[in-house]
Amino acid sequence: MPYLQVHTVALAAAIDDYIRETLFRETFEPFEHEGWRLLLLQPIVDHIVKVFGLALVQAEDRAIHGETDVIHRRLSEVPKLAVRESASLEVTKCIYKRLPYPTRSGGLERAFIEWAQEDGGIEAFCKISESRHDFARLRYVKDDGMPAFYIPDFFARTSDAVYLVETKAQQQLGHPNVQRKLKAAATWCGRISALAPAMRSDRAWHYALVGESLFWEWKQKNARLAELLAFSRIRTVSPQQAQGHLAL
Repeated sequence: MPYLQVHTVALAAAIDDYIRETLFRETFEPFEHEGWRLLLLQPIVDHIVKVFGLALVQAEDRAIHGETDVIHRRLSEVPKLAVRESASLEVTKCIYKRLPYPTRSGGLERAFIEWAQEDGGIEAFCKISESRHDFARLRYVKDDGMPAFYIPDFFARTSDAVYLVETKAQQQLGHPNVQRKLKAAATWCGRISALAPAMRSDRAWHYALVGESLFWEWKQKNARLAELLAFSRIRTVSPQQAQGHLAL
């Protein structure tokens, strides 16, 4: 982060103040009675890193005033994707002729591609490439306090919405980092939906986290994928809640 490169003195002072006044919820003097030894304990170190990692990311957020400068990005900026025929499916609702899925534990993503191709409620969709579609890279703060990037699985377009979709194994839905990604993606979609309709093709943008159990339950009942996405969409998260509020 630029903050870490040019504001190291201010950062060190903030950490020192935090340790002395806030860390233990009472005044702490590290040089009395060898109190500094407590600061060598790994849980203490991890906690400080987590707190300041989140605080630094929040410090970079800026309130937006006036008109928004919108830059439209298109999948066609990446003219083609390199895929293996044995790990991809032929589709007609995407600018790419074939869409890939993971060779290991990729059954859910493959099933999503098949269902999206079959469902008349899905007008277009695409598997997002982690290496090529960099404009879909979202920033979030991991559970350990470190900043990271997240790229969801799919874009899917219906008659009235565009969905940013993540398919996830059932046991992973409650993982802290999955929930943090959810908040970042929902906030991102909320910002797009707040634009004038003409700037977003008159469609609302939503983030849909689709668990494996719900996916197969709806599919086996011959439901519509478009309806599942509408059901699974995450309601917009306010910026203050996007990564958790922290007061230092």
